[in-house]
Amino acid sequence: MVDLNCDMGEGFGIYSFADDEEIMPYIDAATVECGFHASDPNTMRKTVELAKKFNVKVGSHPAYPDLVGFGRRPMKMKREEIKNLVMYQTGAIKAFLDEFDMPLNHIKPHGSLYGVSAREEDVAHGIADAAEIFNVGVFGMVKTCHEKVYKERGVKFYGEFYSDLEYDETGYLVIAKGRNKYYPTDRAVERCMRAIQEKKVTTINGNDVEVGCETICVHSDTPNAIEILKALRLKISPNKNLEEKKNNQNNPKMPYIVDTK
Repeated sequence: MVDLNCDMGEGFGIYSFADDEEIMPYIDAATVECGFHASDPNTMRKTVELAKKFNVKVGSHPAYPDLVGFGRRPMKMKREEIKNLVMYQTGAIKAFLDEFDMPLNHIKPHGSLYGVSAREEDVAHGIADAAEIFNVGVFGMVKTCHEKVYKERGVKFYGEFYSDLEYDETGYLVIAKGRNKYYPTDRAVERCMRAIQEKKVTTINGNDVEVGCETICVHSDTPNAIEILKALRLKISPNKNLEEKKNNQNNPKMPYIVDTK
């Protein structure tokens, strides 16, 4: 069975990027931002609480310390620094998971940390060092340092496919500048189903490359993320989470800051 995952908790203070409560019923795993590129303690806790409400697994989404650039700017860091960076952020989200008696499910590097670790073994090793301590697997791309290093180290590797991003000729993601743009739902679903069945995707130049598809990512800040998730859920497992959705449809939207005064 293929999981649907989503990067969540991308708000900061009074600002929010997506409707996490609307998204949560349609996913299997939430990868929660840890404060270095997005999110804050209040948002992290509320996102974990929401995941527990909908029985959604939670992983950490550590990034380079780049709040202004949303973690999309690479930084030169040594292996031990990468390990410490991932441990620090993952430890923060695990503290909130402990409060709600929930396990840490996975680690998924964000943005440039994801991209750099796909190309540079030393960075991938730093992430694996942290994953070993937390005894969890890591989401990543096949045919890259993700798969090579994690499997060599005995760290569980989950091959990930992106529903709402394009791929280049090397099998790497074409990352948008700024917020994600609308991605045609029919195209997203078609690409995902082919990735599941054939483990292939068509690149921006019209050629096929091999991809992994144990878990599918839909970004919460893609404008039609909910539409894509609903369509994918109907294709992959149509009965999953529909009852939870029905039971929670009248609940208020998740606030990022609650003023109790």
